[in-house]
Amino acid sequence: MEKKKQYTIAVLPGDGIGPEIVAEAVKVIELVARKTGVTIDVEYGRIGGIAIDTDGTPLPEQTLEITKRADAVLLGAVGGPKWDQNPGHLRPEAGLLGIRKALGLFANLRPATMHESLVDASSLKPEAVAGVDLIVVRELTGGIYFGEKKRYTAADGGEVAEDLLIYHEAEIERILRVSFELARKRSKRLVSVDKANVLESSRLWRKVAERVGADYPDVELSHMLVDSCAMQLVRAPKQFDVIVTENMFGDILSDQAAMLTGSIGMLASASLAEGSFGLYEPVHGSAPDIAGKGIANPLATILSVGMMLRLSLGLDEAADAVEKAVWSVLDAGHRTGDIAADKSQALGTVEMGKLVLAELEKWETA
Repeated sequence: MEKKKQYTIAVLPGDGIGPEIVAEAVKVIELVARKTGVTIDVEYGRIGGIAIDTDGTPLPEQTLEITKRADAVLLGAVGGPKWDQNPGHLRPEAGLLGIRKALGLFANLRPATMHESLVDASSLKPEAVAGVDLIVVRELTGGIYFGEKKRYTAADGGEVAEDLLIYHEAEIERILRVSFELARKRSKRLVSVDKANVLESSRLWRKVAERVGADYPDVELSHMLVDSCAMQLVRAPKQFDVIVTENMFGDILSDQAAMLTGSIGMLASASLAEGSFGLYEPVHGSAPDIAGKGIANPLATILSVGMMLRLSLGLDEAADAVEKAVWSVLDAGHRTGDIAADKSQALGTVEMGKLVLAELEKWETA
């Protein structure tokens, strides 16, 4: 990737704890810019519930314009009970689905890595999770989330709902090639997850996986049914390296994989388009129950910045430095409430952010 000297990041704080955690992540971006001498401009936009309240839509056109001229997007979180009773097109999640489609963000990468100092934070036995290092690749713009939806009254007077699950061969091939390329750079093992014993879409998925796999003879391809994968993620998670699956299955399995590491508040993600453009966000949601209390864990958002620096901006050294700063803080025993054994010693959002910045200040650029 050709490195530039000036980048623009679209920042969408969103709802709930989004503004709090994003604020700490932006401080990291600013420090990286100062350390590297690269100019990183930040433009803010609204998405989700705050956009519904302010603009009357979960995805304003102005927000799309900001994101389309950016090199990458940093997103906080969307949603909350305030908007739960809204019709589908006026729910915060509609903004999230809309921006994925509009920006062509078809590949969602969600790594789940168990850092040594957090082994005891997992609800599973240490021997089961120690050394876990896997990544779930989720197809993001197809499947049941984007299929036609209907609600109607049947002849007997009962209400009926329909959601169409549809996949085109090209959509499947595209996400599989991303996954094979990723597996080739890791342990050369890829598990494709489907429900081919029941769903026709999964039978097509498996057929395409076999065809594409022929182009990657150095990568071991295996297939697993989604219910079996869910069980195996809990029983023996270290058997997995790269998992690829369709939209709904990926949504569920990636959250399950996140909890292997002890807290969903620790997991970053990247949603990638063709080329280097991507949207980066923490895996966790808006957590409205703790919004405004200053106790949210900002580390997943900061680690998402690390992914952004590496995958969209080509600043690998800076990405390494950000990740090292986070792990150094954790190795020193500092914890937010979601991962603290002693809740009385838990740090707040800003306090944790300051510790990461202090570690990052030690980074000596080449």
